[in-house]
Order: sequence, then C-alpha cells, then structure tokens
Amino acid sequence: MMDLSDVLGRAPQILIADDDWLNRDLLRTYLATSGCHVTIAPDGQTALDMALAAPPDLALLDIQMPRLDGVELCRRLKSSPSTRFVPVIIVTAYDTDEEKVKAIDAGADDFVTKPYNAIILLTRVRSLLRIKKLNDEIEARNTLLRKVLNRYVAEDVAEIILENPDQQLQLGGATRMVTVLFADIRGFTKYTEQHPAPRVIETLNRIFKPLSNVVFAYRGTFDKYLGDGLMAFYGAPISEADDASRALDTAIAMHRLFQSLQDDSVDHIRDLALRVGLHSGEAVVGNIGSDFVMDYTVIGDVVNVAKRLQEAAAEGTILMSEATYLQVGDVEAKRLDPIELSGREEHVIAYEMAGPF
Repeated sequence: MMDLSDVLGRAPQILIADDDWLNRDLLRTYLATSGCHVTIAPDGQTALDMALAAPPDLALLDIQMPRLDGVELCRRLKSSPSTRFVPVIIVTAYDTDEEKVKAIDAGADDFVTKPYNAIILLTRVRSLLRIKKLNDEIEARNTLLRKVLNRYVAEDVAEIILENPDQQLQLGGATRMVTVLFADIRGFTKYTEQHPAPRVIETLNRIFKPLSNVVFAYRGTFDKYLGDGLMAFYGAPISEADDASRALDTAIAMHRLFQSLQDDSVDHIRDLALRVGLHSGEAVVGNIGSDFVMDYTVIGDVVNVAKRLQEAAAEGTILMSEATYLQVGDVEAKRLDPIELSGREEHVIAYEMAGPF
C-alpha cells in the first residue's frame, strides 16, 4: 500500500460514512494501512455531526444511508464554512450518469463505483489530499492577510477590501468626504524625560492598545501612530451616513478609557491628559508610495485642520470643527470664538466638549 501521510506531512484525517459495516471496515483497513487516521459513521447525520465538530481532510461517502443520504450529506458539507473545502469522494454501487450528475451537482470532487480497485481509490485520495493541502496553504495566507488588514481597519472593512483588492490596494486616490481624528497625550514629553526608555514604551503600549481598539470598534480606519498620538479617519474605504458621529463616539470612548487607565495607574500616567481634534471635509484618500511599500492614508486640508484642532484643544477635551459639529446632530458642545490655527490664514469655528465623559 502507498503511504498517504507524506502528502500533508502528517496522518490525514479521513471520514468514512457508510451503513454497511463490511464496506466501512474494508475502506478503513485500506486507509489505515496507508497512514491515515480514520473515523467512521454508520449514517449520514452522524457523519455530518462529526465533520462539523472536527472537519476531516477528506470524506468518503456512500449514497444510500439512513437519516441522511450521501448526496445531501455532501451538499451540506459543501455549504458549511468549516467544511466547504473538504474533498468528498462518493463511493457507491450506483453506476449511472444520473447518480454521478447528482453527486457532482452537490459538490462531490470524485465518484468511485463499487467494486473498486484499492490502488486506484488510494491514488484518487492522494490527488485530492494534494489539492486540500494547496487550499489550506491559501487559506493560511488569507488568514494572515486578514490579520494584517485588521490591524488597520475593522474586520468587515477588511472583507470588502479583500473582495476587490485590485481596486482597493492599487496606488492612487479618490476624493471622499471624511472625518479625521487626531488624539494626543498631553504631557508625554516630560514623562519621557523622567522615565527610562523601556518604561516609556510600556506606557505607550498600555495606552495605545485600548485607544486603537476603540477606532476599530466604531468602524474607523486606523492611519498611523505619531509619537505620542494617533490618527484615524472615517468615511473610507467604506462611507456611511454616520461617519462623523462614529468619529465623535470614538473620541468620547477614548476619553473614558484614558480616565480608566489613569484611575488604575500607579505611576505618573495620572499626570498625563488626552486631547482630541476632529474635522470633516473633502480629502484625497488612497494608497500613497510605491508598488512595494504603500500607505493607505488621507491627504488634504481636512487633515491639517484636524491636527491643528487637536493641538489647540485643552487637556481632557474634544475640539471639533463646525463642519463636524453640524454632522453629528444634537450634542452638548460649547461654541468657541473663531480660532486662529497655525499655518492657516482663515480662522476656524470650533466646538468644545469637556469632560467628564
């Protein structure tokens, strides 16, 4: 007998579903002797439950079985996210074109009629295991890609990017309406002077991790860390009617989390403060850089204004432009006198939200 364990680098997990004990034992003997770990089921429903609980590497199914026939079992395996890529071989005494069409239509990957040649059957199993291995490698890479994307955007946004990567991941940009958020830790420069580098890094990570998670929780796009601050935006790659509101909700949640961190702190983090700036408007959004290194970001005056508002914000406050304020609806905020922002001739009308949040 051939050795099938070399295909996956381990013993393949094979599920056999057949109501005839002799057929089950015969298949189990062939596969076990070939280096496979075999589980058996006497009916279709039991096989389905077993497969969903622990997806096999391959399934061998009879057609005529109690509780659930092999064709319907195959269809359900192929429709379940956890087993849709499990190769299925229909092994049956029925040798008609009609049965083959039904099996293939249900998603079967191969069709073997009884009596069968053991070497031919095992060769087909080996071939499908190779395909399973390639699919597993692709899925592993996709999982890694999703994990990387999820560091920058919410999970549902990552899925949309992956559905159309040629469009979403190409160089260039488009004009979009966005709300940009800048958050900054006031007093951190002094903190770095008073503490060793390892403590500074530990403190930044302790603060940035929950603050970044808030961005994702409100379906924002994380842009970058800026020393002791961070930047995020709302409205790209997915635009929704409540982009500005979710940006403000993010800012409020950030303040609450920061206060919680300070309450639990035993070091000088209590001397720090958070300040947030928000501005809404048109900007160019897209991938900037090269084909090898690119940054999905937002560029334009809206970014500069949001950054300047964050710099002008008092400790423990949120400073939003009038453009953002008009989009978020009925919120309690104090209208300030027009603010002169550094590097900008035109004054900006801003609204301040002060804690406690």
